[in-house]
Amino acid sequence: MLPSVQTEVPGPVSRAWVDRLAARECPGITARRARRAAAIGAADTDPIVWAESEGENVWDVDGNRFVDLCAGFGVASIGHRHPRVVAAGQAQLAHLPHAMGDAFPDPRRIELMERLCALTGQDRVIFGSSGSDAVEAAFKTAVLATGRARILTFDGGYHGLAAAPLAAIGYHVQAFQHPFKALLGTFADRAPYGGALPDLTPYAAVLVEPLQGRGGMRAPPVGWLQGLSDAARRAGCVVIHDEIYSGFGRTGTMFASQNPADPCDPPDLVCVGKALAGGFPISACLGSAAVMDAWGASTGEAIHTQTFLGNPVGCAMALAALTVVDDERLPSRAARVGADLTARLLALPGVQGVTGRGLMLGIRMDNPLAATRALLQRGWIILPCGERADALGFTPPLPIADETVDGFVQIVRELLSAPATGC
Repeated sequence: MLPSVQTEVPGPVSRAWVDRLAARECPGITARRARRAAAIGAADTDPIVWAESEGENVWDVDGNRFVDLCAGFGVASIGHRHPRVVAAGQAQLAHLPHAMGDAFPDPRRIELMERLCALTGQDRVIFGSSGSDAVEAAFKTAVLATGRARILTFDGGYHGLAAAPLAAIGYHVQAFQHPFKALLGTFADRAPYGGALPDLTPYAAVLVEPLQGRGGMRAPPVGWLQGLSDAARRAGCVVIHDEIYSGFGRTGTMFASQNPADPCDPPDLVCVGKALAGGFPISACLGSAAVMDAWGASTGEAIHTQTFLGNPVGCAMALAALTVVDDERLPSRAARVGADLTARLLALPGVQGVTGRGLMLGIRMDNPLAATRALLQRGWIILPCGERADALGFTPPLPIADETVDGFVQIVRELLSAPATGC
């Protein structure tokens, strides 16, 4: 449904909740208006406070209806609160809400491993709770498989903010890494995304997003991913694809690396998360037997695990979410809607370019940050992306209605024709 805004944004109820948030939350987490946080330099804006969501829509505590063009950071790819996923989670919650990680598995965990391996062509799985968990598992796996300890990543790459992924980050490196530099390892190097590669012989692994997300919704040049794979194979280096943002149909194929216009070899390891369970925090690192079996057999004390590894509720919801992706043919829908939207946006005066693929698009224009604020006032939730915040990151739920896409194109046209917005 299109937006319906009845109050100022944020409204009075949202502001009251954010005042309570400001009294308790670490000030470095949620951007808040300056009257509460001027002493620490917080942004002079308050967020809306979410109360309910369904499909492509979010309602705030003031009763305003918004269109979520971020899909909750890509999590709600099948739509918020999908009834089949909710039902699966509720049924599992009523039966077995928790198992014991590496000690005692349950059937849903085993079924999800089988489903993911069939989907990716991989052989083995390590579950986690976040994208960072999946990346850390991939790093450890590569070290065990190669006996090396260096990782190559790329400029603009974002792989999470846990310690090991943070040491390898290529997005806003100064801002994210600098405060914690003394805690981080020096095992990671960076190369230009889509550019020339160094000698890969020293590296345990090369970690790459087949289509960068926070770095600007951008794809590398055609043939580059295959060239990377070839170079890694020659050097005995493990290839890790980070499909945490781009996976499960968002780019018009099930995974971004499966683009038929730019084919490449399957990776040794692939990291997935975000949209995997339609809203439950679960992630996975999947890999070939040749690489994963370097861990050796467990002798009773797992050397990589966590309390909520393979949580039964999350696994049940993930199985339902993957079925929705198939049944509703969401990858092909993302390809069709994304191609049509790209052509329509490029026809608008003021749109300087559109990058990405499917429904993972970066809309280039002057002052995207001002555009995000203006759009929020009108009921559209969207965030900037790119190292210089030079684009709007368009990653909506994949079943987004045609009417909603029409409304978005119209509101962008209006903003770009109104100089007062700063867009």
